[in-house]
Amino acid sequence: MTQVSEEAFEGPYFNIADPSFAMQSEEVRRARDESWIARTNYGYAVLRHAEVGSLLRSKSLSQGSAQWPEHHGVHSGSFYAWWSKNLLVLEGTEHTRIRRLLNPAFSPARARKLKASFQVLADELVNDIADKGSIEFVNDFAAPFATRALCIMLGLPEEHWEFIADRADTIGLALSVNIQEEIDKIDTAVDELYEFVETLIQERRENPVDDVISTLVTQSSDSDSLSPEELRNAIVLMLFGGMDTTRNQLGLAIQTFIHNPEQWELLGQTPKLVNSALEEVLRVNPTTRWVTREAVEDFEFQGVQFKQGTTVHLFTASSGTDVQAFPDPEIDIEEKDRKAHFTFGGGKHQCIGQHIAKADMSVALATLATAITDLQLDGADEWLPDSGNTGPVKLPIRFQKRS
Repeated sequence: MTQVSEEAFEGPYFNIADPSFAMQSEEVRRARDESWIARTNYGYAVLRHAEVGSLLRSKSLSQGSAQWPEHHGVHSGSFYAWWSKNLLVLEGTEHTRIRRLLNPAFSPARARKLKASFQVLADELVNDIADKGSIEFVNDFAAPFATRALCIMLGLPEEHWEFIADRADTIGLALSVNIQEEIDKIDTAVDELYEFVETLIQERRENPVDDVISTLVTQSSDSDSLSPEELRNAIVLMLFGGMDTTRNQLGLAIQTFIHNPEQWELLGQTPKLVNSALEEVLRVNPTTRWVTREAVEDFEFQGVQFKQGTTVHLFTASSGTDVQAFPDPEIDIEEKDRKAHFTFGGGKHQCIGQHIAKADMSVALATLATAITDLQLDGADEWLPDSGNTGPVKLPIRFQKRS
């Protein structure tokens, strides 16, 4: 097979910094039909399911998100310092050690334990909206549910949810190609979460309780433990990632079901299908549009030559509807034999919080589906750029209360 370098590559090209770039577009579908790979203004994009899966496990690629701020002109500041040291971007023994120390806080057993509390929260919020007939979904449900569920998980008083949601929302702007334009307020949000977390750590040292933070604080006194900086950075990551992605994904789920009303009806009538429904939404309309890797060495893959340092975006959203992997790629919540999607990444960097994320989102979707029907858009919606992580900023919907 002839090897092709980036300079000689003549396949599809995307400007992923263009605000009009859309993952679920004819442009991307045509490119995926033509080629498993495309070139972008930030290296390569991998479009198909099989190749995304293989490269997620490749030892020739490292977590490439570490370079995201620098690729967009951000070389210093609070966000830069935090981003360079959080679990998302670390590699090697440092990554393995910190992940091992954090794993108990995100175990399947803990996720199961939390579901009853998530259900109480979902019931409260759904009861508040069911008779209204129309809401702005992000502010009226997705944001309070995601952030209050996070407070439940971490053992925080729910009164903190609006503060956490606001700062997490601001930090989320850093995952957009517009990061440089927003960096001053992003840095301020990181500083404010740092201060909040330092106070929280001190409180748990003085008065430990049965929660995730107390467990991590107690562990920090052991010989094999998180340093004060690692502990702080990990908790800030929990506050950011645990809220931002859940809120966005719930909005994307509602968008998906608005376009597929028969699937929403099926879920409302058969809520036991919720786990399958969630997996299908994660496959066809994920908040994580791509995950980023960087070549740590020169290597060849399927005839393409990757040079050390090359950025490689693995398009999880495109791979989830690849007709070579999913001959009928439309959402089907009764499908039992779907291949795995890559919305939570893969390999050693697979999302550590996925069990809890699935637990809270499945509770939210089942509760909504059994309470309301006839979902429709109710005015102008507003969305984050379709790059990295996306989701609705504003999603007005109308509905009927289910009888």
